[in-house]
Amino acid sequence: MYLSYLGHSCFKLQDKVGPEGVVVVTDPFDPAFIGLKMPSLEADIVTISHDHKDHNYLKAIRKEPFVINAAGEYEVHGVFVEGIDSFHDNKEGAERGGNIIYRIEVDDITITHLGDLGSTLNTKQLERLEGTDILLLPVGGKYTLDAKLAVEVINQIEPRIIIPMHYKVDGLKMEIDGLDKFIKELGLKPTYEEKLKISKRELPAEDMELVILQIS
Repeated sequence: MYLSYLGHSCFKLQDKVGPEGVVVVTDPFDPAFIGLKMPSLEADIVTISHDHKDHNYLKAIRKEPFVINAAGEYEVHGVFVEGIDSFHDNKEGAERGGNIIYRIEVDDITITHLGDLGSTLNTKQLERLEGTDILLLPVGGKYTLDAKLAVEVINQIEPRIIIPMHYKVDGLKMEIDGLDKFIKELGLKPTYEEKLKISKRELPAEDMELVILQIS
C-alpha cells in the first residue's frame, strides 16, 4: 500500500502503482481558500469528511470518482470504506456541525482518517475503529483536536502508525498550531518520510510509530 500526503487533510492512498491500481483521495482542498497547492489528479474514490472548502474540492479530481460524503458502508473496486458520524467540535456539533470519520481498508491495511474531528471518541465509535493500523488525525487545534486531545484519541484507538495532518505549514492561511506541540505532547521520536510504502507484515508489531510525511 502506498500513502502520500498532499497537504492539510488530503492524502492519496493506492493499493498498487500503475493503471490497475485503485486510488483513494481524502478531503481535497480548495487551494485559493487555504493557500496551499492542490495538485490535479485522478482518483477512483474520494472521501469527504464535511462540506467545507478546505475538505470538499472535487474540482481537483480529473477522473469521475465514486464520492463518499456520508456515514455508511461502501465497497468500491475492492476497497472497503466505512463512514462513521462524529462532531467537528466538542459541543456535539453546536459550533461547527458534523464530521465523518472514515475507516478505509486498502491492501489488507486499515487506515482511519478522522477528518476535522473536534472531540474524543465514544464507545460506539471506538468499536467501529478497532483494529486501526494507520491513524491520520488532525493536531493543529482551533478548528479540530489540539495536541493534548489528539494524544487522548491516539490512546483510545491505539494504532500502529500515527500520521498527523491539519497543522500549520508555510503558506497555509489558517492560524493553527504547527507540529511541535503535538510531537512534544505525544513524546515519540518521529521519522520523516516522503511517502509511506508498507505491507501488512511490515507494520510495527509492538510500539506505536510516529511518521511525518512530506507534502507531495
